[in-house]
Parts: sequence; C-alpha cells; structure tokens
Amino acid sequence: MLSRASKPFVKLVERYLPDPYIFVLLLTLFTFAFASSIQNQSLFTTVQQWGDGFWGLLTFSMQMLLVLVTGFMLACTPLVKGMLERLAGLAKSTGSAIVLVTLVSLIASWINWGFGLVVGALFAKALARHVSVDYRLLVASAYSGFIVWHGGLAGSVPLTIATPGHFSEAQIGVISTSETIFSSFNLLLLAIMFVIIPLVNRLMLPPDSESVIVDSAKLQDDALPPATNERPVDKLENSKVLGLLVGFAGLAYLTNYFIEGGGLNLNAVNTLFLFLAIVLHGTSRNVLHSLQQAVQGGSGIVIQFPFYAGIMAVMVQSGLAQTMSQWLISFASAESLPVWSFISAGIVNIFVPSGGGQWAVQAPVILPAAAELGAEINRVAMAVAWGDAWTNLIQPFWALPVLAIAGLKAKDIMGFCLVQLIVTGVIISLVLRFV
Repeated sequence: MLSRASKPFVKLVERYLPDPYIFVLLLTLFTFAFASSIQNQSLFTTVQQWGDGFWGLLTFSMQMLLVLVTGFMLACTPLVKGMLERLAGLAKSTGSAIVLVTLVSLIASWINWGFGLVVGALFAKALARHVSVDYRLLVASAYSGFIVWHGGLAGSVPLTIATPGHFSEAQIGVISTSETIFSSFNLLLLAIMFVIIPLVNRLMLPPDSESVIVDSAKLQDDALPPATNERPVDKLENSKVLGLLVGFAGLAYLTNYFIEGGGLNLNAVNTLFLFLAIVLHGTSRNVLHSLQQAVQGGSGIVIQFPFYAGIMAVMVQSGLAQTMSQWLISFASAESLPVWSFISAGIVNIFVPSGGGQWAVQAPVILPAAAELGAEINRVAMAVAWGDAWTNLIQPFWALPVLAIAGLKAKDIMGFCLVQLIVTGVIISLVLRFV
C-alpha cells in the first residue's frame, strides 16, 4: 500500500538530501541571506550576530552530548540489552518487527527524548539480528517514535511554563502540566500517534525484492576484551565495589534532590542515567568500554551545535524568527491560532532545532497574539511544542544519534520520515483545531 507511495519520497531524499553537516552550512548561508534581505540589515551585522552567538550554547551542547552518551551507556548495560534482546525475540515477521520497534520507541521517547533515541536505535539493531527486514525502514520507524517527545514527560515547553519564575510568567502565570501534558487533547493526540505511526510504518514496508537487508554479523556490538589481572590496577578496574559505592552515592543524592522538591530537567536526567549506568555496568572497565562506544556517535553534536547556536542568534537578534511567525499568525483567529502556531513552529524548528530555544523565540510573538485573540494559552503552547517535535522527522540534526548507532546516513531514512511528516501533520492540525 504505502510502500509504493513512499518509494518516490525515498528516492528523492536519497538523491538530494545532503549530509547533516552540509545541511547546517546551507542553513547558515540561507539565514544570512534572509536576515539581510527580509530584515534589511547589513551582511556585516548578520555575520557579527552569528559570530557572537556561535558559542552561546556550549552548556546546552554538553548537556545534549551527555544525554546521548549517558543514554547509550544505560542502554548498553546487560540488564537493558537483555530486555531489548528478549523483546526482539517476540518479532516473528517483518511486519511485527516494524510495529514493535515503533511502539518501543514511542514509549521510551514519551518518557524521555534522549532515552528514546538511544533505545530505539539499539532495539532496531537487535531486531535486525533476529528478523530479515528492510533496515532503512526499521531505523526510520525507531526514529519516528521521537515525534511524541514534546507531548511527553520531558517536554520543554510544558515543563517550562509549569515552573514558577519562568520568563513568561508575568504574561500567562504558571500553567500546570494537567492543562498541557495531561490535558484531554494532548492525551488524545498521543493515543492517535500510538496507533497511526506504527500502522503507517507497517504499510510502508517494501517487498522483499526491494528491501535493504543488513548482514546480522555487521550489527554485533563491539566485544569487550577479556579481563586481565596482570597489574595491581587491574583489580580496581575489575572491581564492582568501587563503582557501586560511587554509583549508589549519586543515586542517593538524586533521590534527596527529588524529595526536597527538585524538578525534572536535563541535569537530573543525565545524573540519573549516568549513575544508573555505573551501577548496572558493575565494573569501571565495563563503564569505560560503553563510554568509548557512546562518544563515537556524538561527533555530529560537537561540530554542528555551535552552527545552530549561531543560526539561532541571527534568527532572534535580527527579528527574522518573529517576522516569520508574525506573518503566519497575522490572519489567524482564536480557533485557528493553535494550528498556525503549530505550522510556524514546524518551520522555525528547521532553523532552531531546540525545543527550549524555540519557545524563547516564539513565545514573545505567540503569547501576545493569543491574548489579543482570546485563544487558549495552554493549547497554543502545546501547539508550538508539537510543531517543534513534528518537523524533527525531517530535521537531520536529532537523527544523528540514531544514525550513528545504527550505522546509516540521513538519506537512508528521511524518505520514510517524510511520509510520516505528511500523515501526522494532518492529524495534529485537525486535533488542535477541532478537539
């Protein structure tokens, strides 16, 4: 069914989608051109804004890198890998493999986006070792589950506006997660996504003659070298006591942090994943081996995030992001504003692939418009959140961890993701408008 419809999209992307690094270079030049022409500012000013903002996200970049690294380390623990292998054994056919990897990715991404990306990719590899299925679609299905993250427990926008003292509190107050993450329309959207996304992925399954099958031997994880006790220090590296003492100390600190009212944020998530990984790996030797594997997938984050920081700086300081958003909502009504906010967020996300950063860009435009039109603030905020998550399907940046773990390139999966973009875009728009 959809396998025929997806074929031209797959071929189009394979032929014309550049590597994410090329993509960010092109986006940089496009941003220069748009800021100079649309905002009527000099090229020198634009370049100055870009340079000033280039290193503006170093803390956030490190947090993102640690989300990948700690998530990978946790997912590589014997306990988690064993669970994924047992789940992979439930897939008895190509169709069931596609549905299963999508559902696992959806659940993991709803819990936390970083964990979802890593678990989805590792589970895809585990499934490919059990079932001969098109590896491109399998990995694309794992990535497609990422679309629900901003409507889940770690959504940047709903968590931000639920935090006392947030930058828009004077305008909208503090909005409880019961009105955003756990609102009826958001829960309905999640329920629909959990049905539609696996179904669409299953319908895109190509025939065996056109499937790309990867040799399962190439999908084996790097084996840990045999342990030795030739040196006195080897006993420390192979000791479980050292890691368990430090690991439980970290978990004890985190437990006390939550008891005292600490909120869920990137630092808390990274702390949890890191010390859980230390405990579950047991020995320092195992921890370091998983770390060496994890950092290989972080090169894209290291080199590309400074460019996105520069693009974000130009978008904000030149007023280009506000101009784009303002144009889209200028013809909106109270009822249609959530839909236009969703679409505008999807467009801005191509240039500013950061949920928190995007809210900072769009809130100054969206919130006054919502107040003037009398639109529901919680629905408009969640529309921005879903728009950010929606176009991540074709934004290569967030696919980098998945692709690095799976050993593929962006062009291998983006054709399938483009089909999901069209289908989910229609559904989200309808729910935001009429439910």
